[in-house]
Amino acid sequence: MKKREVLKILAAGDLHGDKEQSKKLAEKAKKEKVDLVILTGDLTFFEQDTTGIVGPFIEKGLRVLLIPGNHETLATADFLAELYGGKNIHGYAVIYKGVGIVGVGGSNVGPNFVLTEEEIWETIKQGFERLKMIEKYSPLEKILVISHTHPSGTLMERFTTFFKGSTALRRAIEYFKPDLVLCSHVHEAEGLEEKIGKTRIINVGRNGRIIEIPIEKKKKEKGDED
Repeated sequence: MKKREVLKILAAGDLHGDKEQSKKLAEKAKKEKVDLVILTGDLTFFEQDTTGIVGPFIEKGLRVLLIPGNHETLATADFLAELYGGKNIHGYAVIYKGVGIVGVGGSNVGPNFVLTEEEIWETIKQGFERLKMIEKYSPLEKILVISHTHPSGTLMERFTTFFKGSTALRRAIEYFKPDLVLCSHVHEAEGLEEKIGKTRIINVGRNGRIIEIPIEKKKKEKGDED
């Protein structure tokens, strides 16, 4: 038999050093009893202050995955993850509750962490290759991509004339067909949800979004091995 479960996530981005907002989100995540907190980049404002952004979530006993945006460098994202006990998943993949999660930070435009479209594609590809290796030992229920930037040819892209969507991210969505993509980057598109094929894309924004990903677990019958 199979029983239905969920992976409950609080996802947010574009905090830009707002410590009070981080505290509010951490309190919300704790109250909602989320499994994971996912931070989709632009945690700082031009790296002027790196304190008080990730810490509030860790202090609440929450598990944090993060990626850099275009306002902080990859080194800063690594530093924040290591300092507070989170995990920077840019170019990496993890599996939690049967959900495979691939991360790609930075953007195709910005002050600190800028990637070419080819670099964005290779980063996502690398994440999926890692996911494939992990999947040999842990079967996947769903696949989630965490990106700072948004894909090209979307409604999100129409909210700005400066931040063009990523053609490489769109290519990856069409090729790998993940179930869900979470992003931020375009502040004006916060909360917007749309689709490319069957892939849901959500701009989670600074106010965050509680997302429940349904998963199915095989219920052990009497006599099943542990």
